[in-house]
Amino acid sequence: MKILVINAGSSSMKFTLYSMENETVLAKGVFERLGTIGPNLIFKRPDGFKFEQEIPVKDHVEAFTEICKKLVDPEIGVIKSLSEISAIGHRVLHGGEKITAPVIVDEKVKAIVRECFPLGPLHNPANLAGIEACEKAMPGVPNVGVFDTQFHQTMAPEAYLYAIPYEYYEKYGIRKYGFHGTSHHYVTLAAAKFLNQDVENTDIITCHLGNGCSMAAIKGGKVVDTTMGLTPLEGLMMGTRSGDIDPAAVVRMIDLGSTPAEVDTILNKKSGLFGVGGIGTGDMRDMLAAADSGNERAKLAVKMFVRRIVKYIGSYFMVAGKVQAVVFTGGIGEFSNEIRKMVVEQLAPLGIYLDEEANNTFRGKAGVISSADSKIKAIVMPTDEELMIAKTTQKLVSC
Repeated sequence: MKILVINAGSSSMKFTLYSMENETVLAKGVFERLGTIGPNLIFKRPDGFKFEQEIPVKDHVEAFTEICKKLVDPEIGVIKSLSEISAIGHRVLHGGEKITAPVIVDEKVKAIVRECFPLGPLHNPANLAGIEACEKAMPGVPNVGVFDTQFHQTMAPEAYLYAIPYEYYEKYGIRKYGFHGTSHHYVTLAAAKFLNQDVENTDIITCHLGNGCSMAAIKGGKVVDTTMGLTPLEGLMMGTRSGDIDPAAVVRMIDLGSTPAEVDTILNKKSGLFGVGGIGTGDMRDMLAAADSGNERAKLAVKMFVRRIVKYIGSYFMVAGKVQAVVFTGGIGEFSNEIRKMVVEQLAPLGIYLDEEANNTFRGKAGVISSADSKIKAIVMPTDEELMIAKTTQKLVSC
């Protein structure tokens, strides 16, 4: 069985084609700058082949049509016919409270995705556009929605409700939903396997650290709390997102002359590591390099970033109960041994101690980075959201 995974953004469409017999990638790439000047297609194969071309397309439908052409192209393609593709899995940001599991997309599902436009104004319209592009280009092929929010829907009301008038939840759905769910789910399953135990007996804290950052407290393989909230802005400090902030600070920023839209842009795109450090684009690699060179604001940004993670780990120990491991994933979590070291060195009160040699060894691959005398393990576990979507899609259409 071959599964195509689509992640449609407002100005991009990422794709990965899998052969599910051995869970290998046949081709992957992205159509970028959709709706802007110079739409560009990048098409890659595992053998190292790379095709890149600027192709004038105006929307997701035309972009997907071009992707399909490349997949079956006699010279660079990887399949002979689109009929070889059994199903298409889509990453969708927000399913609200109505979608709590992966679903085969039909008109009812699309209506729910539309209902959630106000909760995910940048992502949900693009995700729906990607689904409809696939429906038009490959009619009859099942489309499966895998939602960023669904893995977190096991939280209890006391975890997901905000302490604001209850009517805002009843009328407008204002509550914590959580995101990065596909990654947290994949890592939970992978960590359970790595620890040689059933997922139902797995109690861990997952730390997805990248340009976007989130954590989840996992008890019995299910989420009991997570850091992101109504939107991906809540929680940890991120590349350009502020994370947790006093709501009164937002009111004050508006009083000082910024419009609500401007404040939204500031908190999502001009804050975090970028806003505090004041250099680069908020990339942790740039921030660490600047900090090593003596840049005091970069040093401060890194310290703030680590402090938030440590603070949430401490609180999640109490929420999750007995914790077997703290799991690092995402671009920073998998590859930044510097950040992992800073975090784990502050976890000694919990009985977690760093093995420096292991921490320097396990970059981008699974491994234990805590010392043998640690009461609780610290683990690096690579995530693979696309493969998780492909596996989920295969399971659903095979039922």
